[in-house]
Amino acid sequence: MSPRVTLRILGLLLMLFSLTLVPPILISWLFADGVWEAFAIAMAITAGTGALLYWPNRRAHKELRTRDGFLITVLFWSVLGLFGSLPLMLASDPALSWTDAVFESFSGLTTTGATVLTGIDLLPEGIRYYRQQLQWLGGMGIVVLAVAILPTLGIGGMQLYRTEIPGPLKDSKLTPRITETAKALWYIYAALTLACFGAYWLAGMNWFDALGHSFSTVAIGGFSTYDASIGYFDSPAIEMICVVFMVISSASFGLHFAVWREKRLLHYVQDSEFRFFITFLALLCLISMVTLLLDPNYTQWKALRHGLFETVSVATTTGFGVADFSLWPGALPFMLFVAAFVGACSGSAGGGMKVIRILLIIKQGMREVMRLIHPNAVIAIKVGKVRVTDGVSQAVWGFFAVYVMLFFLMLIGMLATGLDQVTAWSAVGAALNNLGPGLGEVANDYGDIPGLAKWILVVAMVLGRLEIFTVLVLFMPAFWRR
Repeated sequence: MSPRVTLRILGLLLMLFSLTLVPPILISWLFADGVWEAFAIAMAITAGTGALLYWPNRRAHKELRTRDGFLITVLFWSVLGLFGSLPLMLASDPALSWTDAVFESFSGLTTTGATVLTGIDLLPEGIRYYRQQLQWLGGMGIVVLAVAILPTLGIGGMQLYRTEIPGPLKDSKLTPRITETAKALWYIYAALTLACFGAYWLAGMNWFDALGHSFSTVAIGGFSTYDASIGYFDSPAIEMICVVFMVISSASFGLHFAVWREKRLLHYVQDSEFRFFITFLALLCLISMVTLLLDPNYTQWKALRHGLFETVSVATTTGFGVADFSLWPGALPFMLFVAAFVGACSGSAGGGMKVIRILLIIKQGMREVMRLIHPNAVIAIKVGKVRVTDGVSQAVWGFFAVYVMLFFLMLIGMLATGLDQVTAWSAVGAALNNLGPGLGEVANDYGDIPGLAKWILVVAMVLGRLEIFTVLVLFMPAFWRR
């Protein structure tokens, strides 16, 4: 590994991130909300730190290896989350503590959507916009963006790309050059954002709300410019637009790219992961709507609206709300929360363990049953027409085992801070799956939980966003040996 090259790249990426503070400054000026100075100071600190890292190492050029890619990815997400908290601390409103500002920043960048804030409706417009922008930038990954527009990095970007794009089958490029791959992903991402913005605006949102919610919808984030989230608008049209774009953004962007490139919608139907995802989502929606229809407290229209929206929002790990699903009857709250562990498709902006992993685990389970019936049979696991290698199968089980162990370790840590069991396990699940809303004390916000619990959840958010192994590999002694 080359520490000087790592510092040079980290400095470049920080200087790039500082430029993203220009839009919040302009929004703050436009609305005269009085917080533009906080963004300006944060921009200067971020750019200055980036320059200090870059300038002494500007002549350091060396091709990066896979290990360097892991280190840079984890470092950048960690550093970016810390620097992203500066405006939230420096602004006079909301004037968050360091712990709360870091929590909010990481929640935005990892597209988790958990918040420590209340009274969001009354916050300065610059802050309200900034939270939404954090989610949009985190949605497809700052590192992929940097590789797409910073060819001066001079690296074989596949190392960064492989550690950034979620999913177990992520080694394949969409186009021959990694820069073109990253650009293709961002073109699709930007096009979806513009389409979502236009749809929200036509449905009745003002431009500010439409822009902010299009950012968090396409990013599968869940931040809103209002405490009541999407429920603030009380509009069936807006809710349906949100549902459509949550589903679209939960599909693999690689699949979107294939459809766009070959102009064949049939790719969606032919993709095993997407078919499983839609079937799973439809079944959950049906169960939710039928259960609410049988509840005398819900009218038929309200049961159908809320059942559809909340199920899609939670199952895709977005986290928008039109109702408090934690108060729903029977096992519905638990069922929806567990559905978030499945999450979105690999290669999407969503969280969870990813649909493809769950599909592979189910297929492997079925294979073991068949082996009991036919002990000598050679049974291959296939996704569509592609045979899954034993290496991928073992990686899926390895991920699942580590995921469960880390979940219980962090759960014990949360319980040790004094939280009740429901709050503790749902908070860890919501953070690790990048969902946002939990159950118990964290059903609405995370402001009242202990500071140590918030730091545990920050770690959980990063682990979930980078899919655990990317972070854990840095703690292996073999990683640091030559």
